[in-house]
Amino acid sequence: KQPGYNKRLRKSAGLLRRVTRLLATDTSAWSDDVWIVDSTPVECGRSRETVKRSELAGWAEYGYCASHSRFFWGLRLHLVCTLQGLPVAFALTGAKADERETLLDLLAAEPGLVADRPAQTLIGDKNYFGRGFEHELAEQDIRLLRPARKGEPERPGAPLFKPLRQVIESVNETFKGQLDLEQHRGRTPGGVVARVMQRILALTAAIWHNDHTGQPVLRSLTAFDH
Repeated sequence: KQPGYNKRLRKSAGLLRRVTRLLATDTSAWSDDVWIVDSTPVECGRSRETVKRSELAGWAEYGYCASHSRFFWGLRLHLVCTLQGLPVAFALTGAKADERETLLDLLAAEPGLVADRPAQTLIGDKNYFGRGFEHELAEQDIRLLRPARKGEPERPGAPLFKPLRQVIESVNETFKGQLDLEQHRGRTPGGVVARVMQRILALTAAIWHNDHTGQPVLRSLTAFDH
């Protein structure tokens, strides 16, 4: 029955995370020396009544998505992935959480990720700025590439940002368009976490399958999209 399924799903978050990592490390993309980082909205409600009654109140909050020029109430999925779209690290936060602090927390939570990858390159958007922030990344031997903000001189790698930005947006669109990220229907913190992790596991499993079967595009979900 539906209540039983929801209970089992909420209890499975740890298992979903372990299986996601096992599959990810068993792909050729896991050793990629270039990561991309971004965050995307995970809407959790639209009506004022939902906002007032939801168990997510206090975690979910109002935020703004510049990519789609819209306000929303919910969470943000912060994702570090390879250029092929393979999830490496992720976190769910309130809509107003600082993207830089969240990234540093993600890296601090799993120091082995960076320790095993000297001279890793990380590509982000203009929100990942700040001298202190870049210094902390440099101390971990991570080279940050991002577009220059207004008033800044041109930064290294500028010609690459436009096509790579399309890669980042494409990964987010895979989650939202094909994996229905914003139609998760979670109503509790545990429910939302498990349902978001289902989507991350689904993408990781598809990439793992495509990698092991020699498919030309690892992130293609065409074979599974029926």
